[in-house]
Amino acid sequence: MTDVLDEAIYLTNTLTRKKEKFVPIDPKEVRIYTCGPTVYRDIHIGNLRTYLMADIIKRILIYNGYKVKHIKNITDVGHMRTDEGQGQAFDPIIVEALEQGKTPQQIAETYTQKFLEDEKRLNILPADTFPKATEHIKEMIELTKRLVDKGYAYVTDGTIYFNVKKFKNYGQLSGNTLGKMDKLLEAVRVATETDKKDSADFALWKKAESGREMKWDSPWGEGFPGWHIECSVMSMKYLGPSFDIHTGGEDNIFPHHEDEIAQSEAATGKKFVNFWIHGGFLLVDGKKMARREGNVYTIFDIAKKGFSPLAFRYLVLTAHYRSRLNFTWDSLTAAESALNNLYREISLYAGQSQAKIGGAEFEGRFLEALNDDMNMPTALAVVWALVKSNYPSSAKLKSLYKFDQVLGLGFEKVASETSNIPPEVRELVNERENARSRGDFKDADKLRGKIREKGYEVIDSETGQKLKKIVKGTKHKS
Repeated sequence: MTDVLDEAIYLTNTLTRKKEKFVPIDPKEVRIYTCGPTVYRDIHIGNLRTYLMADIIKRILIYNGYKVKHIKNITDVGHMRTDEGQGQAFDPIIVEALEQGKTPQQIAETYTQKFLEDEKRLNILPADTFPKATEHIKEMIELTKRLVDKGYAYVTDGTIYFNVKKFKNYGQLSGNTLGKMDKLLEAVRVATETDKKDSADFALWKKAESGREMKWDSPWGEGFPGWHIECSVMSMKYLGPSFDIHTGGEDNIFPHHEDEIAQSEAATGKKFVNFWIHGGFLLVDGKKMARREGNVYTIFDIAKKGFSPLAFRYLVLTAHYRSRLNFTWDSLTAAESALNNLYREISLYAGQSQAKIGGAEFEGRFLEALNDDMNMPTALAVVWALVKSNYPSSAKLKSLYKFDQVLGLGFEKVASETSNIPPEVRELVNERENARSRGDFKDADKLRGKIREKGYEVIDSETGQKLKKIVKGTKHKS
C-alpha cells in the first residue's frame, strides 16, 4: 500500500457511459460488491477473468491508500436457467444434485470450495465476506414484502413479480428503457410464466413447484427467491443501501444488474450504486465460450496442460478489462514465456542488498497507468521498461515488489525461492570463477553446463558472476 490518496483515480462507469473521477461515499472506506458464482459446476476462465478484474480494482484502491470492504456472494439457489429446447426453467444446482445422487447443499459446498481454490491459485485476494443466498432467505422475504407494500410488486398465485412500469428510471444502466419497450421485450428472453402482468416484469419470489427440495415458508406459501433479489439483499446487508462499486461481466448488465437497481432503489428511495464496472467477454479462438462448442475451459484444464495458473493471470493483464480478450493456447504460451522471463530477471536481482528507494520515474508512470481506468497493458509496459533500464538491480527489485501489490504475480515468493542457492551450486560457481581466473575457459564452460543442470544460469558481468534461477518451461500437453 502507498500513501497516495491525493492522486485521482478514473473509472469507466457503465451507468453514465463515461470515464469519471472516483470519489468514495466514505473517504475512510471503499465498499465493493462483486456478483459471485452460481455453484453447480467448476467456474470457467471467462468467469475468472471477471473476478480478476474485481481483484485488480481492489488492489489498485489499496495501492492508492484506501481501505476496502469487499463482498462477493455465493449463489446456491434461485439462479434459474432456461432449457433452450423446451423453454423450461430449471435450477441447475438441483439438476446437478439429481444427476450426481447428492443433495443440493452438497453440490453447492463442493463447488464453492473449488471456486475458492481457483481464486487462491490465481492470487485473487479473498473478499471480506462470501455470503450465501440460502443463509439470507429471511432478508429476501422482507425486501420482497417491502416492495409489495410500496406498490412496486404484485402477488400472483404465490409468485411475486416486480412491476417494471412502476419504476420510472428502469433501463438507466442498460439503455433498455420503458420508452423502448419493443427493444426491452426483445432483450428479455420470452418468459415461460403466463401469470405476469407484463413480459418485462421479473420474479422476486417464486412459488415452489410440487416436490421441489429447496423451498422455504413465506407469507405467500412455500417458495424460493429470484436471482436478482439475492444480490440486492446481500449487498445492502453488508454494504448499506448505497455503496461505491458494483462489478460483474458485461453479460450481467441486463437484466441482472438493471433489475438489482430497480428493486433496490424502489425499496430504499436512494441511489443504489455510484460506479458500475463491467468486464468484457473472454472469447476462445475468436468464439464465445459454450459447452456445445467444446471450448469451455477451467483453471484445472490449464494446469492439466502444464501451464501455471498465474500465466492466465498475466494473460488477463495484457488486455484492458473492458475489451474482449481472445484466449488461445498460443496466447497462454506467450504469456507464460513473458512471465517466466520476468521471474528470471527477479531471480537475478534476488539476494542483493535492499535498496532504500526504487525507480521513482517508473513508479510514477505505473501509478498513472493504474489510475487511468485500470490500464494494465500500459502498467505492464512500465514493468518491462524498468527491467530493461539502467537502474541498479536492487532498486528495480524494490519497485517490482511494489508493483506486484497490484499485479499479484508472486514476485517476492520467486525471489525468496531463488535467493536460497544450494551449497553444491555455490561450490560449482566458485570452481568456475577459479577456472576463469587461471584462463581455463574450457573447464569454465563445462562448469557452466553443470550449473545449468542444477537449474541456474551464470551471467558474467563487470562486477563478477551472477546467478539467475532458470524457471523451467513447462511441458504443455496437446
